[in-house]
Amino acid sequence: MSRRVVRTSKFRHVFGQALKADQCYDDIRISQMTWDSTFCSVNPKFVAMIVDASGGGAFMVLPLSKTGRIDMSYPTVCGHTGPVLDIEFCPHNDNIIASGSEDCSVMIWEIPDAGLTTSLTDPVVKLEGHSKRVGILSWHPTAHNVLRRTSTTCPCTAARRARRGWATCPRGAWRSTSVKLPGSINSTRGSVSRSS
Repeated sequence: MSRRVVRTSKFRHVFGQALKADQCYDDIRISQMTWDSTFCSVNPKFVAMIVDASGGGAFMVLPLSKTGRIDMSYPTVCGHTGPVLDIEFCPHNDNIIASGSEDCSVMIWEIPDAGLTTSLTDPVVKLEGHSKRVGILSWHPTAHNVLRRTSTTCPCTAARRARRGWATCPRGAWRSTSVKLPGSINSTRGSVSRSS
C-alpha cells in the first residue's frame, strides 16, 4: 500500500520571476496605522498609497508609468488632521479620489492629468460632521458622484438600512447622510437594488 506524500498539481513546477527594480515601486513609506484597509487604490491612470506623515494624514498618488525609486520629497495629498484610513478612486472619473480619515471627515480630491507636481492641500469637497472616524469608503458602481462611507458596518441582514448610507449629489453640491448600523463592517461591496 503506497501513500502519496505530495499532492499532484499541474502547477507544481511553475515558478514566478521577480520584476526588475526599475519596474517596481521602491522607498515608499507606507502608513503603519493599524486599520483594516488595503492602504492603496489603483485605476487605469494612477496608483495611490497611504503614507506616513507627521501632523496629519497623507497619501501619495503616482502615475502608473512612474516606477523605480520614489523620492522622499515626492508631493503628497495632505489635508486631513488625522491619519488617513482609506482611499478609493472614483470608477467614473480616473482623476477623482476620496479619502476617509480618523479626523471624522471625508475629502474628495481631483488629481491633475499629469499627476502631482506640488503637494495638494485643498480638496474639491470636504464632508464633515461624522461622529466617528471614517474607515471604509466605497463609490457606487453605476451612479455618478455617489459615495458610501462608514465607520462601523453591518452584517448582511441590515443591508436595507445600509442603502441609506449613500451620499449623493451633483459635483457642485455634495452632501452627506448618516446611518447608525449595528455590528462591525468588514466590506461595503454589494448590490444596491431596491426592494420593499
